[in-house]
Amino acid sequence: MIATGDAGYQGVVKRPENAGSSVVWHTAMRLGLRKTLKKNKLGRITEKLEKTKASARAKVEHCFHVVKCLLRHRKTRYRGLAKNTAQLFSLFAFANLVLARRFPGSQHSQVAPRV
Repeated sequence: MIATGDAGYQGVVKRPENAGSSVVWHTAMRLGLRKTLKKNKLGRITEKLEKTKASARAKVEHCFHVVKCLLRHRKTRYRGLAKNTAQLFSLFAFANLVLARRFPGSQHSQVAPRV
């Protein structure tokens, strides 16, 4: 199993709860270390890899941003697990529609373009 994380997950491999697990962690490099990379071929490849990790994280986090900020789901309402799950499913489905609407004519968009 592969898990990715941002720079805050540095050292997650050394934690006691992950000692015997078969998870391969790919954590992002801290910004200070990225700035000190050499400008040779290895440095450019490493920078490209780190940018790819950050891009994947940003794509995943963006729908959470839409749900929290645009749809104002800030805290859990304790109405039972089934109701909370149903609400989150509908909020994330609506967030997907909102994000698909922002990019009309894209490959995965099935929404008519704005007139």
